[in-house]
Amino acid sequence: MNTFIKAQAALIAGSLADFLVTILLVQVFNCWYITGNVAGNVTGAIAQFILSRKWVFTTVKQKTTVSIQVIKFVLMWIGNIALSALGVYLLTQYMHIHYLLSKVIISALLGVSYTYLLSKKFVFA
Repeated sequence: MNTFIKAQAALIAGSLADFLVTILLVQVFNCWYITGNVAGNVTGAIAQFILSRKWVFTTVKQKTTVSIQVIKFVLMWIGNIALSALGVYLLTQYMHIHYLLSKVIISALLGVSYTYLLSKKFVFA
């Protein structure tokens, strides 16, 4: 299976975990949508890292240890969380789009660009 397709499947699985946590925190526990978004991103990132390491990039010759990959992944996700929070905030606050639709839009944009490229070229290279 193509690495890009597998990476997108891992992103979708991570996104499911992300959205479940976000919705739970915002709808059930009445947290601010940015707090829910960040907590969801962290949860999704953990799920995605595990899937990416164990399934998506297994054919790539592993030049680095898991601890180095975790550090690289955390660095990548710091940027992802910042971009996600900013994008969701801008779309929700200024374009008056519901926070979940904003999250879908931003997650999709980041998933096919930023996250995929950095995972392939930096984290699991």
